[in-house]
Amino acid sequence: MSHFIELLKTRWETSKSMLCVGLDPDTERFPEFILEHECPIFTFNQAIIDATQQYVCAFKPQIAHYSALGAEDELEMTIDYIKEYYPEIPVILDAKRGDIGSTAEKYAMEAFERYGADAVTVNPYLGADSLEPFIKHEDCGVIVLCHTSNPGAKDVQQLDVHGKPLYEHIAQLCVGLNKHNNLALVVGATQIDALRNVRSIANDMPILVPGIGAQGGDLAAVLEAGRAGDGYGLIINASRSILYASKGNDFAKKAGEEAKALQMAMG
Repeated sequence: MSHFIELLKTRWETSKSMLCVGLDPDTERFPEFILEHECPIFTFNQAIIDATQQYVCAFKPQIAHYSALGAEDELEMTIDYIKEYYPEIPVILDAKRGDIGSTAEKYAMEAFERYGADAVTVNPYLGADSLEPFIKHEDCGVIVLCHTSNPGAKDVQQLDVHGKPLYEHIAQLCVGLNKHNNLALVVGATQIDALRNVRSIANDMPILVPGIGAQGGDLAAVLEAGRAGDGYGLIINASRSILYASKGNDFAKKAGEEAKALQMAMG
């Protein structure tokens, strides 16, 4: 079992939570006093992490929210902070990488060596050989897009392929590739039928579920369709509903309250 999966399983049990907080900073929504700091993104993230850490099974920074602003250093600082103060909480780098050969290997190095993430999201569109450079990092998690939460997902992911939708083939492919027990899948909270189908294919493989909160996913339906046999098995992500629960100086306190409410709702 990979270190990522061990961390995740232990964290599910100790926190009694399947909540993942997405660290997707939008500086336009920060309280004004945060913008006065030398590293405003890290300062904001640090406050959110401290306020929510007891209620989460993972944190998930989305790389575009940093690289678009040239703030990769603050992403590194954020992950380093989690690793130093909350090493029991796994960090998922949401990068959705997908390429072949040496390029995929560089993307794996970026996620696992440069940033020190415990897991990374990847795109399987290029096939199994594009996933192998990530999978060979046996202690790290590889979280594969299967059926995403956006409305346009059906344009490709539900295409009929030999009598089954494409996303089911992706789930089956990942079951076959999971030789190091370090794979997980992404299924959006707005895709309950797909979530139920994927759970039946993937057995107890972890499923990252974005789309709760601002995107309108139904938490009760997600829990009913997606729980694994041990009662856990899900990494249920919420970002904006937690990060921006308040626009005032009490933003961290309100974020903690929102995270706690979600954790309790998952019980």
